[in-house]
Amino acid sequence: MDVVRTSEELLHKHRKERKELQGKIQFLKKSVTKGDKKKKKEVTEEIIRLELELEKLQNEELLQLEQEVAVCEECTVEDSGTLQPALRVSKAQRRRDKKATREKEREAMIMAQEIQNIHGPRNVEIQKIKQMLKERNLMIQEIPSDGNCLYCAVDDQLKLHGDAGLGIDKLRKMTSQYLKEHRSDFLPFLSNVDTGDLLTDEQYEDYCNEVANTSAWGGEVELRALSHVLKCCIEVMQAMGPSVLVGEEYRDKRQAILTFHRHMYGLGEHYNSVKPYLEEETEDIEGS
Repeated sequence: MDVVRTSEELLHKHRKERKELQGKIQFLKKSVTKGDKKKKKEVTEEIIRLELELEKLQNEELLQLEQEVAVCEECTVEDSGTLQPALRVSKAQRRRDKKATREKEREAMIMAQEIQNIHGPRNVEIQKIKQMLKERNLMIQEIPSDGNCLYCAVDDQLKLHGDAGLGIDKLRKMTSQYLKEHRSDFLPFLSNVDTGDLLTDEQYEDYCNEVANTSAWGGEVELRALSHVLKCCIEVMQAMGPSVLVGEEYRDKRQAILTFHRHMYGLGEHYNSVKPYLEEETEDIEGS
């Protein structure tokens, strides 16, 4: 029965240690002054170190206990001469402990990745764009990365400037129709991804249909078509190089501003919208 008591005591000890660590982590997080990126980085690294150390220690203690239990099972014999298997940590508890361990490891990996990203191209790009926007009293309006980012960002800009939003599906169909009606203007800028040759008429038609009916990513060709369809001057801000103006002839009629990100997501390039700058929201925008 000593093993049972030891098991319960160890689990209680581990829960207490994790609770105490959470309290310490909250204290560390609160010690970071808003905007102090150096301190935030140091605290994040310290939190990861503390969590990994506790995880390693508790896993070693659990392993040691299991070994002791195994030994007891082999040699526990009551006075009656019958073999009495010693009780140990239940399978359900082990599953819960393993699940908690995997979750903590996952969180530690995420935090480690965040530290790595601080000086990576993604974060450098985000900070550069945010600074450029701030100088114009603007900030990023995040758009989902689902293949529709260009159309969603443009639609958001329409609504921001008081126009009725047209919706992604309608914008896609309008873009597709404009491309079909102005084949000679856009065909020279499109090529077969496999051969590098210009698209055939059939391939161009398929391309236009994909614009209308799928979540295919939109780029410069679709951006130019949208500017004509909406009679809108679209400014595309980017971290490297000057802003690109598309449909500059419509500047006096309607304007929109997008941000272009080369490194925001692993799947490729991305467009976001913008909105008026709000101080209290800036800490939450890191480009997820």
